[in-house]
Amino acid sequence: MPRRILQLLIGLALYGFGCALTISAGLGVDPWTVLAEGLSLRTGIGVGWMTNLLGAVVLLAWIPLHQHPGIGTLANIALVGTAMQATLAVVSTPSAPLPRIAMLAAGVVSVAVASGLYIGARFGPGPRDGLMTGLNARFGTPIWLCRLGVEGSVLVLGWWLGGTVGIGTVVFAVCIGPLVHIALPLFDIPPEGPGAPVGVVSARGTARARPLA
Repeated sequence: MPRRILQLLIGLALYGFGCALTISAGLGVDPWTVLAEGLSLRTGIGVGWMTNLLGAVVLLAWIPLHQHPGIGTLANIALVGTAMQATLAVVSTPSAPLPRIAMLAAGVVSVAVASGLYIGARFGPGPRDGLMTGLNARFGTPIWLCRLGVEGSVLVLGWWLGGTVGIGTVVFAVCIGPLVHIALPLFDIPPEGPGAPVGVVSARGTARARPLA
């Protein structure tokens, strides 16, 4: 148990750090961070704090879907955005293209490793992943279609609000699944017995393909 808790906390903090690097690179971010950026620009609330608030709002959507949060779900809401905000306070956007590309790559890799850590700890899905699985369970809609619809909607809304959409958004979408597929077996902790918590169900119907904080 202590190892699982430590792995969860490190994974969530690293996830926020990685997201902050993609933001600082200024080349485009994942759909949910696009929305957090856009809302941050409109409200003046830091993008990290807005990420935490979005997680809490998404968690409320679990209620009609009859989803039940785990310790990892609540920790996700509290820690990812906080780590993101702390990182953004000390990391700035490089002026030259190559450092920005390197920062984007480091951010995506960090998010993938972080996903392997926190999903592998088996403390429950993040609020956004739980939304996808909840929609699937309640309405029978394929998870990939739930993800496409929700992420497409938040991407468009976030872009309209001023969030950063660019090549980094495409890189994240293309690379994060395969990278998590590599990272998760390195950190996955086997269940300890009947009723042990399970990993996050992905868009491909497995416990590992693509995370959302």
